[in-house]
Amino acid sequence: MVKCRGIRGATTVTANEREEMLSATRELLERIVARNGVEVEEIAAVYFTVSDDLNAEYPALAARQLGWTEAALLCAREIPVPRQTVRHCIRVLMLVNTALSQREIRHVYLREAVALRPTRADLVTPAETPE
Repeated sequence: MVKCRGIRGATTVTANEREEMLSATRELLERIVARNGVEVEEIAAVYFTVSDDLNAEYPALAARQLGWTEAALLCAREIPVPRQTVRHCIRVLMLVNTALSQREIRHVYLREAVALRPTRADLVTPAETPE
């Protein structure tokens, strides 16, 4: 049975720069899609948030650059909690129609965002390393 499921992910950039934000976001979206076998047609919506220190570009543009022209996209700022430890952070909540169970969903945390959910880090295994 196909249900709508949420897939979380996050990544970071080293600077508040447009191209770096877009590149990191594309990488994150591509990794989420690959890890979960998501068909672009099955993406219902993607909600992006950025930490208070990022404003060089809307991360949703990265999805459009990947050809995601029909999915609903929305960007917002994270709540600026004073004890925030991960800076320059881009977070994603992707809503997809899938037969995967909640347990089977692979959430993806990259770079410094691994600190947010260490058990969900998406590490490249030796078999995946480019030659």
